[in-house]
Amino acid sequence: MPNGNIVVTEERGTRVITLRRPGKKNAITQDMYREMSRAIDTAQNNPDIRCMIITGGSGVFTAGDDIDDFIKADASRPETLSDGAKFLYSLALNVKPIIAAVDGASIGMGTVMLFHCDYVLASNAATFSAPYINLGLVPVGAASLLMPSTMGYQRAFGMLVMGRSFTAAEAHAAGFVNTVVSPGHTEVEARKVAREICRLPAEAVAISRKLLRPAPEELTRRIDQEAHLFGERLKSDEATAAFNAFANRKKR
Repeated sequence: MPNGNIVVTEERGTRVITLRRPGKKNAITQDMYREMSRAIDTAQNNPDIRCMIITGGSGVFTAGDDIDDFIKADASRPETLSDGAKFLYSLALNVKPIIAAVDGASIGMGTVMLFHCDYVLASNAATFSAPYINLGLVPVGAASLLMPSTMGYQRAFGMLVMGRSFTAAEAHAAGFVNTVVSPGHTEVEARKVAREICRLPAEAVAISRKLLRPAPEELTRRIDQEAHLFGERLKSDEATAAFNAFANRKKR
Protein backbone atom coordinates (compact mmCIF):
# COMPACT_ATOMS: atom_id res chain seq x y z
CA MET A 1 0.00 0.00 0.00
CA PRO A 2 1.64 3.30 -1.01
CA ASN A 3 1.16 5.99 1.64
CA GLY A 4 2.94 8.98 0.15
CA ASN A 5 6.52 8.72 1.33
CA ILE A 6 5.91 5.55 3.34
CA VAL A 7 5.23 2.24 1.58
CA VAL A 8 3.85 -0.70 3.56
CA THR A 9 3.89 -4.22 2.13
CA GLU A 10 3.46 -7.70 3.55
CA GLU A 11 5.00 -11.03 2.66
CA ARG A 12 5.28 -14.35 4.48
CA GLY A 13 4.16 -13.01 7.84
CA THR A 14 6.37 -9.91 7.67
CA ARG A 15 5.25 -6.30 7.35
CA VAL A 16 7.83 -4.18 5.53
CA ILE A 17 7.80 -0.43 6.21
CA THR A 18 9.82 1.45 3.62
CA LEU A 19 10.77 5.12 3.82
CA ARG A 20 10.59 6.37 0.24
CA ARG A 21 11.57 10.01 -0.09
CA PRO A 22 14.87 9.71 -1.95
CA GLY A 23 15.01 13.33 -3.09
CA LYS A 24 15.21 14.39 0.57
CA LYS A 25 17.36 11.47 1.77
CA ASN A 26 14.26 9.98 3.41
CA ALA A 27 14.01 12.93 5.83
CA ILE A 28 10.99 12.24 8.03
CA THR A 29 7.99 14.57 8.05
CA GLN A 30 5.16 14.58 10.59
CA ASP A 31 2.97 12.81 8.02
CA MET A 32 5.59 10.08 7.64
CA TYR A 33 5.75 9.61 11.40
CA ARG A 34 1.98 9.20 11.43
CA GLU A 35 2.05 6.57 8.69
CA MET A 36 4.84 4.59 10.36
CA SER A 37 2.94 4.66 13.66
CA ARG A 38 -0.15 3.34 11.92
CA ALA A 39 1.82 0.53 10.29
CA ILE A 40 3.28 -0.52 13.65
CA ASP A 41 0.09 -0.12 15.68
CA THR A 42 -2.13 -2.09 13.30
CA ALA A 43 0.30 -5.01 13.40
CA GLN A 44 0.00 -5.48 17.17
CA ASN A 45 -3.17 -7.58 17.27
CA ASN A 46 -2.77 -9.17 13.85
CA PRO A 47 -1.63 -12.79 14.32
CA ASP A 48 -0.72 -13.03 10.64
CA ILE A 49 2.08 -10.49 11.12
CA ARG A 50 4.93 -12.17 12.97
CA CYS A 51 7.57 -9.46 12.61
CA MET A 52 8.34 -6.18 10.85
CA ILE A 53 11.15 -4.67 8.79
CA ILE A 54 11.95 -0.95 8.63
CA THR A 55 14.09 0.06 5.67
CA GLY A 56 15.03 3.11 3.66
CA GLY A 57 15.93 1.23 0.51
CA SER A 58 19.37 1.22 -1.07
CA GLY A 59 21.86 4.00 -0.43
CA VAL A 60 20.26 5.78 2.53
CA PHE A 61 18.25 4.95 5.62
CA THR A 62 17.08 8.40 6.74
CA ALA A 63 18.51 11.86 7.32
CA GLY A 64 16.27 12.09 10.40
CA ASP A 65 13.72 14.81 10.97
CA ASP A 66 12.92 17.06 8.02
CA ILE A 67 14.36 20.28 9.44
CA ASP A 68 12.12 22.52 7.32
CA ASP A 69 9.08 20.62 8.57
CA PHE A 70 10.46 20.76 12.09
CA ILE A 71 11.14 24.51 12.01
CA LYS A 72 7.55 25.15 10.91
CA ALA A 73 6.32 23.43 14.07
CA ASP A 74 5.58 26.10 16.69
CA ALA A 75 7.66 25.27 19.74
CA SER A 76 5.03 26.93 21.95
CA ARG A 77 2.44 24.40 20.78
CA PRO A 78 3.69 20.90 21.76
CA GLU A 79 0.85 19.22 19.86
CA THR A 80 2.61 20.10 16.59
CA LEU A 81 5.22 17.52 17.52
CA SER A 82 2.67 14.86 18.47
CA ASP A 83 3.15 12.74 15.36
CA GLY A 84 6.81 12.23 16.18
CA ALA A 85 5.95 11.52 19.80
CA LYS A 86 3.28 9.04 18.73
CA PHE A 87 5.83 7.19 16.61
CA LEU A 88 8.13 6.89 19.62
CA TYR A 89 5.27 5.55 21.72
CA SER A 90 4.43 3.06 18.97
CA LEU A 91 8.01 1.77 19.12
CA ALA A 92 8.04 1.63 22.91
CA LEU A 93 4.73 -0.25 23.16
CA ASN A 94 5.35 -2.56 20.20
CA VAL A 95 5.33 -6.32 20.96
CA LYS A 96 6.43 -7.69 17.58
CA PRO A 97 10.10 -8.18 16.60
CA ILE A 98 11.38 -5.35 14.40
CA ILE A 99 14.31 -5.72 12.02
CA ALA A 100 16.06 -2.65 10.64
CA ALA A 101 17.84 -2.66 7.28
CA VAL A 102 20.26 0.28 7.11
CA ASP A 103 22.08 1.03 3.86
CA GLY A 104 23.73 4.46 3.98
CA ALA A 105 23.30 7.38 6.36
CA SER A 106 21.21 7.01 9.51
CA ILE A 107 20.94 10.36 11.29
CA GLY A 108 19.03 11.58 14.34
CA MET A 109 15.78 9.68 14.66
CA GLY A 110 17.16 7.21 12.11
CA THR A 111 19.72 6.10 14.68
CA VAL A 112 17.48 6.49 17.74
CA MET A 113 14.82 4.15 16.33
CA LEU A 114 17.41 1.39 15.86
CA PHE A 115 17.69 1.01 19.63
CA HIS A 116 13.99 0.11 19.71
CA CYS A 117 14.56 -2.55 17.05
CA ASP A 118 15.46 -6.15 17.83
CA TYR A 119 17.84 -6.95 14.98
CA VAL A 120 19.81 -4.44 12.90
CA LEU A 121 21.53 -5.12 9.60
CA ALA A 122 23.78 -2.46 8.11
CA SER A 123 25.77 -2.19 4.94
CA ASN A 124 29.45 -1.37 5.31
CA ALA A 125 28.59 2.01 3.77
CA ALA A 126 26.23 2.86 6.65
CA THR A 127 26.95 5.64 9.13
CA PHE A 128 25.16 6.46 12.37
CA SER A 129 24.78 9.70 14.30
CA ALA A 130 22.39 11.50 16.65
CA PRO A 131 23.76 15.07 16.54
CA TYR A 132 21.02 16.80 18.52
CA ILE A 133 23.74 18.53 20.52
CA ASN A 134 24.75 20.52 17.42
CA LEU A 135 21.31 22.15 17.43
CA GLY A 136 21.50 22.91 21.14
CA LEU A 137 19.07 20.08 21.85
CA VAL A 138 19.00 16.91 23.97
CA PRO A 139 18.38 13.20 23.19
CA VAL A 140 14.90 11.94 22.34
CA GLY A 141 13.12 8.60 22.08
CA ALA A 142 14.55 7.14 25.30
CA ALA A 143 17.99 7.30 23.68
CA SER A 144 19.49 8.42 27.01
CA LEU A 145 18.24 5.15 28.50
CA LEU A 146 18.76 2.69 25.65
CA MET A 147 22.11 3.80 24.26
CA PRO A 148 24.17 3.53 27.49
CA SER A 149 22.58 0.17 28.34
CA THR A 150 23.34 -1.17 24.86
CA MET A 151 26.81 0.15 24.11
CA GLY A 152 28.09 1.53 27.41
CA TYR A 153 28.22 5.02 28.86
CA GLN A 154 31.40 6.16 27.12
CA ARG A 155 30.23 5.31 23.61
CA ALA A 156 26.81 6.82 24.32
CA PHE A 157 28.50 9.99 25.58
CA GLY A 158 30.52 10.18 22.37
CA MET A 159 27.40 9.93 20.22
CA LEU A 160 24.83 11.89 22.24
CA VAL A 161 26.93 14.53 24.00
CA MET A 162 29.81 14.98 21.55
CA GLY A 163 27.81 14.38 18.37
CA ARG A 164 30.20 11.80 16.97
CA SER A 165 29.34 9.52 14.06
CA PHE A 166 29.86 5.75 14.01
CA THR A 167 30.80 3.64 11.01
CA ALA A 168 29.09 0.30 10.45
CA ALA A 169 32.12 -1.50 11.89
CA GLU A 170 32.07 0.74 14.96
CA ALA A 171 28.32 0.23 15.40
CA HIS A 172 28.82 -3.53 15.16
CA ALA A 173 31.59 -3.39 17.77
CA ALA A 174 29.36 -1.21 19.97
CA GLY A 175 26.65 -3.87 19.85
CA PHE A 176 23.74 -2.08 18.20
CA VAL A 177 24.30 -3.58 14.75
CA ASN A 178 24.01 -7.37 14.50
CA THR A 179 25.37 -7.94 11.02
CA VAL A 180 27.30 -5.93 8.42
CA VAL A 181 26.70 -6.78 4.76
CA SER A 182 27.61 -5.38 1.36
CA PRO A 183 25.79 -2.28 0.06
CA GLY A 184 22.54 -3.12 -1.66
CA HIS A 185 22.06 -6.35 0.30
CA THR A 186 20.49 -5.17 3.55
CA GLU A 187 16.86 -5.78 2.56
CA VAL A 188 17.58 -9.25 1.16
CA GLU A 189 19.37 -10.23 4.34
CA ALA A 190 16.64 -8.65 6.51
CA ARG A 191 14.05 -10.82 4.81
CA LYS A 192 16.14 -13.90 5.58
CA VAL A 193 16.22 -12.92 9.26
CA ALA A 194 12.46 -12.27 9.17
CA ARG A 195 11.79 -15.73 7.76
CA GLU A 196 13.95 -17.22 10.52
CA ILE A 197 11.96 -15.37 13.17
CA CYS A 198 8.63 -16.29 11.58
CA ARG A 199 9.51 -19.99 11.82
CA LEU A 200 9.90 -19.75 15.60
CA PRO A 201 7.03 -20.28 18.11
CA ALA A 202 5.28 -16.90 18.16
CA GLU A 203 4.24 -16.87 21.84
CA ALA A 204 7.69 -17.94 23.04
CA VAL A 205 9.26 -15.21 20.90
CA ALA A 206 6.92 -12.58 22.35
CA ILE A 207 7.56 -13.62 25.96
CA SER A 208 11.33 -13.88 25.47
CA ARG A 209 11.47 -10.49 23.77
CA LYS A 210 9.51 -8.95 26.65
CA LEU A 211 11.98 -10.39 29.17
CA LEU A 212 14.94 -8.95 27.28
CA ARG A 213 13.66 -5.40 26.85
CA PRO A 214 13.04 -2.57 29.33
CA ALA A 215 9.43 -2.35 30.48
CA PRO A 216 7.27 -0.19 28.18
CA GLU A 217 6.41 2.02 31.17
CA GLU A 218 10.11 2.70 31.74
CA LEU A 219 10.59 3.61 28.08
CA THR A 220 7.58 5.93 27.88
CA ARG A 221 8.57 7.61 31.14
CA ARG A 222 12.02 8.40 29.72
CA ILE A 223 10.49 9.49 26.39
CA ASP A 224 8.27 11.95 28.28
CA GLN A 225 11.17 13.23 30.39
CA GLU A 226 13.33 13.81 27.32
CA ALA A 227 10.44 15.42 25.45
CA HIS A 228 9.92 17.93 28.26
CA LEU A 229 13.60 18.89 28.27
CA PHE A 230 13.66 18.92 24.46
CA GLY A 231 10.76 21.37 24.43
CA GLU A 232 12.55 23.62 26.87
CA ARG A 233 15.73 23.48 24.81
CA LEU A 234 13.85 24.49 21.65
CA LYS A 235 13.26 27.87 23.29
CA SER A 236 16.89 28.27 24.37
CA ASP A 237 19.30 30.83 22.92
CA GLU A 238 21.58 28.01 21.76
CA ALA A 239 18.84 26.26 19.79
CA THR A 240 17.52 29.52 18.35
CA ALA A 241 20.99 30.43 17.10
CA ALA A 242 21.52 26.97 15.63
CA PHE A 243 18.20 26.98 13.74
CA ASN A 244 18.78 30.53 12.50
CA ALA A 245 22.18 29.49 11.20
CA PHE A 246 20.58 26.53 9.43
CA ALA A 247 17.93 28.76 7.85
CA ASN A 248 20.60 31.22 6.66
CA ARG A 249 22.59 28.41 5.05
CA LYS A 250 19.47 27.28 3.20
CA LYS A 251 19.05 30.79 1.73
CA ARG A 252 22.54 30.93 0.27
